[in-house]
Amino acid sequence: MGNCARNECGKSIVYTLSIVGGKWKWLILAILFQNGVQRYGEIKKSIISITHKMLSQQLKELEAEQLVYRQEYHQIPPKVEYSLTEKGKTLIPILQLMAEWGTKHQPSQYN
Repeated sequence: MGNCARNECGKSIVYTLSIVGGKWKWLILAILFQNGVQRYGEIKKSIISITHKMLSQQLKELEAEQLVYRQEYHQIPPKVEYSLTEKGKTLIPILQLMAEWGTKHQPSQYN
């Protein structure tokens, strides 16, 4: 299991969580993976319970880590689109495994 075989598993997990920790970033990444290019409002509609401040902060952090690309169009009204970068796409297998695990183990109240 890669670094886990060399007793580096904990360090690697801590690093990964420092980049994509918390529930919002994973949900944002999943939305961009499933739907492709999305405008801010489309992401917000997909995650009803997230505040505008939190969504904006999480998108900025994902962009700073080069996981999400922000394309700004200079027009009226202003238009901004978000998409996964190549680096962001490397997280797709983890997203898919998380979804599979959740499907298999989620309690009935989540169905």
